[in-house]
Amino acid sequence: MKFAYLAFIALAPLAAQEFKIPASIDKLADKASEVVDVTMDSSLLQLASRFLSDKDVDEAKVKRLVAGLKGIYVKSFEFDKTGEYDEADVVALRSQLKAPMWSRIVGVRSKRNGDNADVFLASDGGQVTGLVVISAEPKELTIVSIVGQIKPEDLRELGGNFGIPKMEMGTTHKNSGKEKED
Repeated sequence: MKFAYLAFIALAPLAAQEFKIPASIDKLADKASEVVDVTMDSSLLQLASRFLSDKDVDEAKVKRLVAGLKGIYVKSFEFDKTGEYDEADVVALRSQLKAPMWSRIVGVRSKRNGDNADVFLASDGGQVTGLVVISAEPKELTIVSIVGQIKPEDLRELGGNFGIPKMEMGTTHKNSGKEKED
């Protein structure tokens, strides 16, 4: 009994650092005009990856990336009008993502159009062990959680697969004859 108690005390901080999409977020589905809900644990990811071809270069890359993942979880709500979700919902999500395990690597706030986005990485010994993206727009709220070992440069490959939105990082645009990095 003492060992179980000591193990619980020792592991409790680790469990507290794990990101969970709260069940209360599901209440937003009643107000949303469109809902995306993806829940894929490691066994489902491995099953899904069996349908990806080793012969197709892009599919082979995704298959390799999925091998190190423990889960992909996506919740996205699109609303017909603004104000359908509460900022407290977003604050509750962000409050779970604290140091030392989590680091916010991107934070975007737009007063002009109300778009807000955060990207958080979890790391352990220099290895990325999780990623959370929270995108809060006036008419849309999206939460993406990827659990497992992943290289940040590989995230683009996962975009568009398993319910993960495409991530346009480092794209170039023509602007008066000059290329501009986003």
